[in-house]
Amino acid sequence: MPPTNVLSAQDEQEKLLDEALQTVKAQSFQMKRCLDKSKLMDGLKHASNMLSELRTSMLSPKSYYELYMAINDELHHLELYLVDEFEKGRRVADLYELIQYAGNIIPRLYLLITVGVVYIKCNEHSRKEILKDLVEMCRGVQHPLRGLFLRNYLLQSTKKNLPDVDLMEEVEEAVGKPADGDGSVNDSIDFILLNFSEMNKLWVRMQHQGHSRDREKREKERQELKILVGTNLVRLSQLDSINITKFRKVVLPGVLEQVVSCKDAIAQEYLMECIIQVFPDEFHLETLNGFLKACADVQHNVNVKNIIIGLIGRLAQFAERDPNGIPTDIQLFDIFSEKTAEIIQNRPEMPVHSIVALQVALVNLALRCYPTRLDYVDKVLETTVDVFSGINLEPLEYNSEVCKELIKLLKIPVDSYNNVSKLLELQHFAPLFDYCDLNSRKLISSYVITNALDNETFIEEHDKADAILRLILSLIVDEPNKGDVKTVEDPEDFLEEQNLVARFINLLHTEDNDNQYLILNTARKHLGLGGNRRIEFTLPVLVFEAYDLARRYSAQRDSDEKWEKKCQKIFQFCHQTISGLIKAELSELPLRLFLYGVLVASDVGFDKVETIAYEFLSQAFSLYEEEISDSKAQLAAINLIMSTIEKSRCFGEENHETLRTQCAVAASKLLKKPDQSRAVATCSHLFWSSKPSEMKGEELKDGKRVVECLKKSLRISSQCMDLSIQVQLFVEILNRYLYFYERGCEHININIIEQLVEKIREELPNLDASQDETDQINKHYQNTLDHMSNPDVNDSSYLQLLEKLNI
Repeated sequence: MPPTNVLSAQDEQEKLLDEALQTVKAQSFQMKRCLDKSKLMDGLKHASNMLSELRTSMLSPKSYYELYMAINDELHHLELYLVDEFEKGRRVADLYELIQYAGNIIPRLYLLITVGVVYIKCNEHSRKEILKDLVEMCRGVQHPLRGLFLRNYLLQSTKKNLPDVDLMEEVEEAVGKPADGDGSVNDSIDFILLNFSEMNKLWVRMQHQGHSRDREKREKERQELKILVGTNLVRLSQLDSINITKFRKVVLPGVLEQVVSCKDAIAQEYLMECIIQVFPDEFHLETLNGFLKACADVQHNVNVKNIIIGLIGRLAQFAERDPNGIPTDIQLFDIFSEKTAEIIQNRPEMPVHSIVALQVALVNLALRCYPTRLDYVDKVLETTVDVFSGINLEPLEYNSEVCKELIKLLKIPVDSYNNVSKLLELQHFAPLFDYCDLNSRKLISSYVITNALDNETFIEEHDKADAILRLILSLIVDEPNKGDVKTVEDPEDFLEEQNLVARFINLLHTEDNDNQYLILNTARKHLGLGGNRRIEFTLPVLVFEAYDLARRYSAQRDSDEKWEKKCQKIFQFCHQTISGLIKAELSELPLRLFLYGVLVASDVGFDKVETIAYEFLSQAFSLYEEEISDSKAQLAAINLIMSTIEKSRCFGEENHETLRTQCAVAASKLLKKPDQSRAVATCSHLFWSSKPSEMKGEELKDGKRVVECLKKSLRISSQCMDLSIQVQLFVEILNRYLYFYERGCEHININIIEQLVEKIREELPNLDASQDETDQINKHYQNTLDHMSNPDVNDSSYLQLLEKLNI
């Protein structure tokens, strides 16, 4: 069992840090007391003792940083004291040289930097020489952690004292050339680049210290310290005298040389990203080739993708923000496209998803900087196709990294253009679909047509309709899963997809009638292959679109001599399309479509309309007799058929008589007596309000046949065994008698109505009062009597009848 007094690594660090901070606190207190008493040398001795705590190798980077910050605050107090002393004229001779005799190198260098900065502020010695001296002397500390913080202190202490003037500009402006000792921006650049180079070497060296098993720990520590190295680049970017020329010729080459030569993946990736972030966009635009060349030269395990994507994103934002956009002399897209292709070619080990991610960035660049250049977007898509074909890529599995990036790539043009027609101009958009599995193709297809619906993008040419339907083929037909992965389709997802397709079909629309007919034919060619499950959703939309086109041709009858022949073709198209639904073992849907076609044909009124309408009705009758077996569905169907015949105006008396008789026969053959009674009663309207073509718009009004239907309906209802149903049917039939009586049917008189009312009155008391149906029947009957007594009806015979019956 381990002893209980053994501390954990974290506790050990806290203990060591606390002891160091106590020492710092004590020594800094003594230093301040000495300074207050003007005992400078004693104060420097305590400062040196305090700084000796930074010699430790026991602290982690995080703990060392806390100790460093505490000491840094105390050194600032010393610096302020020395500046104040110098400004008062109390100078200590050769203080800068005296400090160099301190015993330990760490305290000595920290004090040298502090005193050196004071000398620079007070113009005691050449600023240029002191900076050079300090940065060179820091080479004396080669321990990575201690060296990094020492050089960071140097950088932080001198940031406001670096020369930031271009000597050539001073001369040109005739302001007077500064003394050589003050230095110029070139000296600051040399100072920072040298410090940066040494710090980077120290940082990289950390990777190679210690045992290999501690590699992850070292990498984590390096990540914690990277900002120390990056601060050098921030300082460079803050020098106002660095212009584009100086950046291109001096700064960037110096930085990139160190980045590439260090051959360390962590350093290269961080520093390249740092360069992108800290320097102005205008500088990047002028140095693209050099930077991208360095990207190609870094280690192969560096994530170049993120670096390039970061730069592209930065410049794309600049183009959108700057009113002038990208300068015309800089072919931004071409440069990125060529350099990216070279990097991909020289890095065969680069993951495919990283390659596609680069293409995503390039597409974003093209769309944001050159929104009118479709060829740029298509070039990126072509490159992606070439990459995939070059590695013989198998269909991508849904949710794989590559597939996610590819979906992202394909969605970008959809969102940017918001126009399906523009997508079709991208020749390499559709070929990328072949590299996706079925689920992915469905996802992208749904995304495309949802975008079209949201933006109401109409497809007005039949060749474009053909192209878009080929594109979304995975939603239209049963396709094999190219990923060889069996997927179980969710019924709700399928329903949502098909409703989406059905809505999209309405966008296949143009005001040119002949072209619209071609579009509908093209659509049926694709949609007809959808199988029994899909055509139930898609083909009816085509039929309704075709019926609408027939009406449009009718509206142009004065300007189009061939409109009647074209209407015939449309109805042939509809007949074939609806027949496809019948083959899919559907019955009620095609029946309704045939009946609606009869009404459309009747309204359009073209040549041979009666023949076509009769054929449609015949098909509806066949479906009713052969395919519909459910009693409720049969009643609904025969009512629809009778309503359609009653509303149509295109049948001659001979055909109309045949259809009326057929309806009467079909009604009397229904299985259930209540259904028979209701259907036969409904059939009575066919003999009254129908308008055969010979009647010139007048109603048929065959009262004799009306009464025959009503009497037959009454007789059938009397055969019902359930008394409540029987009485309910009597009330319904009474209403039909009243309807025809009020419209002047001579074969119906008040005596017939009286007999029926008496019959209802006799049976009502026999109904079971506890049933809900009884209450409904009584209300229906009472409403009927209220109608008869209504003054608006103005029929004295009703009032006499009600008075006679004491109602």
